[in-house]
Amino acid sequence: MEKNNPLYKNQGVHVIGSIFTVDKGVCKVLLIQRDNDPYKGCWALTGGALHNNETLEEGLLREIKEKTNINNADFIFSAIYSDVDRSPIMRMIGVSYIAVMDIKKANLVTSTEKTRNALWFSIDDIPELAYDHNMVLNDAIKVLKSKIVSSDILKSLYPDGFTLPEIQKVYEAILDKELDRRNFRKKMLSLGFIEDTNKTAKFEGNKPAKLYKFKDEIEIKNVF
Repeated sequence: MEKNNPLYKNQGVHVIGSIFTVDKGVCKVLLIQRDNDPYKGCWALTGGALHNNETLEEGLLREIKEKTNINNADFIFSAIYSDVDRSPIMRMIGVSYIAVMDIKKANLVTSTEKTRNALWFSIDDIPELAYDHNMVLNDAIKVLKSKIVSSDILKSLYPDGFTLPEIQKVYEAILDKELDRRNFRKKMLSLGFIEDTNKTAKFEGNKPAKLYKFKDEIEIKNVF
């Protein structure tokens, strides 16, 4: 690397977080409304520019905290975006992450120094977003769909446990398809990555149902 080569100058990194939840059977993503240029007034995914003394993960968590007040989401890598003109200010590499969290545990702030609002949007009703965030979000949704059928990414959505009808609705909301109740129940119980908590809870009715949780250590398998 030639330190003084001008082709190495004026470059930066955007860290971008797609935070998903399921609210009353609807899969949603958190968006912020920008209050500074570029794209002032536009909605965007959470995130921002990386400081030169941070790791990617540190920068992401700082930006999420500063712009939403969320500090309890577990992120996993999604994708990288390197189009040279994705930012109108300077060359910015985009590094995307996804997370799933319980909407009740997201103590959102509605405005900050750089944002004027923060809202959960249904993934089926997304406005035109700043930068290339519509593409970033579409890719993040694909990663989310692949992860929920082969990992325990939903663990953080229900840390205290879930009923099988409840978790089935989550899968249906994210995958956008209806699942057979009997086959779903049989598959979930046979995989070996959930366990009975010996407790019950009510879900959409008065009859208590068994409460399950994801095991602490599981062998990742395909649910479907």
